[in-house]
Amino acid sequence: MNKREVDLVVLSDVHLGTYGCHAKELLRYLKSIKPKKILLNGDIIDIWQFSKRYWPESHMKVIRKILKFVAEGVPVIYLTGNHDEMLRKFADFQLGSLTITNKLSLRVGKKRAWVFHGDIFDVTMQHSKWLARLGAIGYDTLILLNSLVNWILMKLGREKMSLSKKIKNSIKNAVKFINDFEVTAATLAIEKGYQYVICGHIHQPEIRQIETEKGMVTYLNSGDWVENLTALEYHKGNWQVYRYQAADYLTADLDPDTSDNDSLDSKLDIRRLLDLLKSEPMA
Repeated sequence: MNKREVDLVVLSDVHLGTYGCHAKELLRYLKSIKPKKILLNGDIIDIWQFSKRYWPESHMKVIRKILKFVAEGVPVIYLTGNHDEMLRKFADFQLGSLTITNKLSLRVGKKRAWVFHGDIFDVTMQHSKWLARLGAIGYDTLILLNSLVNWILMKLGREKMSLSKKIKNSIKNAVKFINDFEVTAATLAIEKGYQYVICGHIHQPEIRQIETEKGMVTYLNSGDWVENLTALEYHKGNWQVYRYQAADYLTADLDPDTSDNDSLDSKLDIRRLLDLLKSEPMA
């Protein structure tokens, strides 16, 4: 399988370390592309819900693949989110082509882009973090239940369904929250003179023009790798939402990960590192 060249890839809300994460699918996607730059826009590793009891090999392989990009000199910028907020204390850390930051301003083509995770707009996150964390546990449980439901549906020869999407779409306040989030991000970006605003957080992939009385901006959201399995791709002046389709990889002959896995794992004990980050109080 020939690797697709992509100028810029934006990923968010992967939630490595949770049962809902589709790490195997993400790994297939990462192995199928040749990116010039990667933006990891928050909640890549779910430190909130991290448990030593659950860190599958497939999740470690995603970390290895990202580090392989770094080793090859591909700029990888990790923007922190709420589920990996413990990393915010390392903002502006740089090692080779890897950078950790909280927000980013960069030029994409001839336009300026403002990139951040987006949890700053979430009132629950700002005032009731315990409630947000409880909601995250409930969401992960719902995803597990959804997996069981879909297994039964497949056995019955019926189409899969997304319980969380049905709930979101049926609750008026959830739909309003998504719209308010998008408009708020766009409004601030217009006021700051940006042409693009790139977010994550709400697990809702989107590319759309938003206009206010002060101007217009292109709002982009990379979605997630729990429900939607999406990414943002920018190539030769055009943006698109990439949506993972299993059928695209049925005959794919993807290169195996030839990195020295044992050596890497011995040097980078992810489980211990995440456990330390989770137990250490925020400054």
